[in-house]
Amino acid sequence: MQRIILVGKPNCGKSLLFNQLTGLRQKVANFPGVTVELRSGQFGQFEVVDFPGTYSLNTLSRDEEIAVEKINDALAHADTHMLVCVLDATRLERSLVFALQVLSLARKHHKNIMFVLNMADELQRFGHTIDVDKLSQQLGVPVCALSAKTLQGVDAFKNKLLASATEEVEALPEPQVDIDDVVTTSRQLAKEHAPAASIVLKNQNRIDSFLLNNVLGSVAFFVIMFLLFQSIFNWAEPLMDGVEAIIEGLAGAVTSVLPDGIVNDFVSDALFGGVGSFLVFVPQIMVLTFIIGLLEDSGYLARAALICHKPLSYFGLSGRSFIPYLSGHACAIPAIMAARTIESPRKRLITMMTIPLMSCSARLPVYALLIAAFIPADQYWLGVFNMQGLTFFALYMFGIFTALVVSALLNKLSLNHDKTEMPFILELPTYRLPHWKPLMQRVINSGWQFIKRAAPVIFMVSLVLWVLGYFPLDSNLEGSWLGQIGHVIAPVFEPLGLDWRYGVAIMMSFLAREVFVGVLGTLYGIEGADENIAGLADNIAADGLTLGTGIGLLLFYVVALQCVATVATLRAETGNNKLVWSLYIMYGVLAYCLALLAANFI
Repeated sequence: MQRIILVGKPNCGKSLLFNQLTGLRQKVANFPGVTVELRSGQFGQFEVVDFPGTYSLNTLSRDEEIAVEKINDALAHADTHMLVCVLDATRLERSLVFALQVLSLARKHHKNIMFVLNMADELQRFGHTIDVDKLSQQLGVPVCALSAKTLQGVDAFKNKLLASATEEVEALPEPQVDIDDVVTTSRQLAKEHAPAASIVLKNQNRIDSFLLNNVLGSVAFFVIMFLLFQSIFNWAEPLMDGVEAIIEGLAGAVTSVLPDGIVNDFVSDALFGGVGSFLVFVPQIMVLTFIIGLLEDSGYLARAALICHKPLSYFGLSGRSFIPYLSGHACAIPAIMAARTIESPRKRLITMMTIPLMSCSARLPVYALLIAAFIPADQYWLGVFNMQGLTFFALYMFGIFTALVVSALLNKLSLNHDKTEMPFILELPTYRLPHWKPLMQRVINSGWQFIKRAAPVIFMVSLVLWVLGYFPLDSNLEGSWLGQIGHVIAPVFEPLGLDWRYGVAIMMSFLAREVFVGVLGTLYGIEGADENIAGLADNIAADGLTLGTGIGLLLFYVVALQCVATVATLRAETGNNKLVWSLYIMYGVLAYCLALLAANFI
């Protein structure tokens, strides 16, 4: 199949245009460094490939070097028929620097090329238009103006793209690529066609004067982060109640038509008690994804990275570490991969090693369950802030605090400090309203991916645990196979104030942290406790566990690297088995010590 490759500088709307061409639901966000891998889809008879964004063919970082290598490889391939270079129409000069270099590269490989001026709707908001025909004549290639967000001009672009892709390549001379000449030409073309920078940046600078202020910006940052975690509980609660009611109704309807016996017990205890018990937390994951998506698409994340650079640098990190750190609150796996955008190998490694301390979405079910069990829902601080939400916020902050402390230690212990590291450089995108359709698709996909990833694991774990706990038939739970295993490992967890059931749940949650909830759901169902899934937290509280034990268990899950997928990803990214397993043991020991201190002193 003939191939069309899509290139452009970061944050030019390239990935959103790719979505519009192919109909795929690729992640789109308003900060540099989102696209770290190739994405492909079909457009007509062509395969469209979305390449990582880069500012120049003269690379400054490893991720840009990889992107340029892949672009060169693709252009040298016979199946590549055309190249589409996406430009940010509101920042034409910067975009043209890369575009003119790409033009020379396309001519060198005898490939058709087209330039796309994206964000035409933004230009109209500034009261400006670009003479596309004249710019096309000056550049010597087809140029289209459109808005991938509002779909303005997208249909015309598709028609022109199909027509251009089937044309024969003209034998034109290769342009000069001297970087000084490229910059000069870009500046001249931008001066003629682009709106004045004072007009484009007027609104942005006004907002930045507040959000990037040393004092007010820091206060705004902490307020935004605080409201983020408060909303996870407050906004998700009605949705969680709805999911809970549906699961409870289904459990009652299904078990009522089944005869008493092994099948009924399996459906009630293993299926609804195990798998069903984690589904109520899916709304919280979706709410978290929605809020982070708002911050990404609005352009605030890049500002947050800038605000965080100076304090993060004290811990041996880069301002770019903020983006993987925040992404780690959704899932550590893509966050570890996102650390590829950090230029310094040392800072990249430290960031990857500390990302597992960010409280990912898999911890949400564990946090929510234990907070509901140990923190009363009707308690408020200052009569305004819900204590469950405050505890939730405190757990996330503790994870971040621990990550920074560990980063500082790793930075001090590092012997190969790179004295030639590049200065921190980050482009601040224009403030924009989110594109709601991709955002909602991302939210729905986050919930579905969580279910898709967790449900099979939890089902298998629940099935194994149910079998181990159900047999021998003439025994009680403690006399079952599961009880025997639990009692063998119980001495390890007794100092934490936990019995054998929690030992089994903690041990099994290495497959995935959220399995902890499914295991306890299965265990409590087998024990004959209240089979209402919503009552799992009440059953835990009724066991007489102390507040210190509950806090200790929460701290354990903040720190412990209880995720085999994260361990595997770290191994793949670092290529160092010894390092990764040492990290796993270190975090495990630290988590156990924190839980032990909490259980005995709170």
